Amino acid sequence: MINQFRTSNPINAVYLFAYTFFMRIAIFAELPSKLNFEFLEPYTRFFIQIPIGNDLSPTTNIVLAALIVYLQAILFNLVINNHNLLSKPGYLPALFYITGSSLFMPFLILSPALVCNFLLIWVMDKLMKIGKSQNAIMLMFDVGMIIAAGTLIYFPFIVMLVMIWLSLLLYRSFSWREWVSGLVGFVTIFLFLGVFYYWNDSLGSFYRIWLPLANKFPSAFKIHYNDYLVLVPVALIMVLAMIQLRENFFRSFISTRKAFQMLFFMFLCAVVSFYTKPNFRLYHFLLCVPPGAVLLAYYFSNATKRWFYESLFLILVVATQYFLFV
Repeated sequence: MINQFRTSNPINAVYLFAYTFFMRIAIFAELPSKLNFEFLEPYTRFFIQIPIGNDLSPTTNIVLAALIVYLQAILFNLVINNHNLLSKPGYLPALFYITGSSLFMPFLILSPALVCNFLLIWVMDKLMKIGKSQNAIMLMFDVGMIIAAGTLIYFPFIVMLVMIWLSLLLYRSFSWREWVSGLVGFVTIFLFLGVFYYWNDSLGSFYRIWLPLANKFPSAFKIHYNDYLVLVPVALIMVLAMIQLRENFFRSFISTRKAFQMLFFMFLCAVVSFYTKPNFRLYHFLLCVPPGAVLLAYYFSNATKRWFYESLFLILVVATQYFLFV
């Protein structure tokens, strides 16, 4: 199966569509009686009313989520291939994006984090263009606005602001205009939001939007380890990918090296951003899927022992399905 997706054959897009729904067999087999979907943060719903969410039936919710994941996987695949992050273009990024988006039951339904992945993929694309741009001011401004739009949907997305400055450190020499432009783009969106709150005599509510940023990072975690055993094969593949990446690191293009470093920091930002939402749900970690899927795809793109990497992928798929059912 891996060899099939290593190629750029258009028929793979059809296989991916079928694979997307195959990875959701467990939730279709036992449909929840009701699914809630809060598309926007409360401070956004204050001035934007979108009549979707709780009116959707469970089947519609799950099918829409699957279609969104499939569309995101195709877009993600285009971005990774356009920036030549793998040894050759193919459909492996899309394959592992869909696989990563199917690891846990909360990943299979509509969620604000899932919607934000459209924006995260867009941010990834723009950040990887920094090194090729003569002037990154407008690029950073656009990224700031995209992150602001994501924050309107899901507040933890605000932590991606850090990626603006980390990416500039990786790709460019210091220019204060470039460092400020991303923040200006972000503030531009929230300036309009603040004006709206002011017109409605609700500036106190606008101030409370930012209080989660002062949350203390939790020092203790309650983890049911049996719920996360599916991550064992994922972790194994990631370790193998990092070993492979280290071996090829200095033989890769400079832009490729910097892109992987940037994606590593993006993965970390996605993980730690959960602290900004005290009642966060497991679907939050969908934000880790785009940068994580690149690393998984990198290993399978460079692996040479077919019996081993095909078996490893089969173990990953079977483990995912097993833990979804049980």
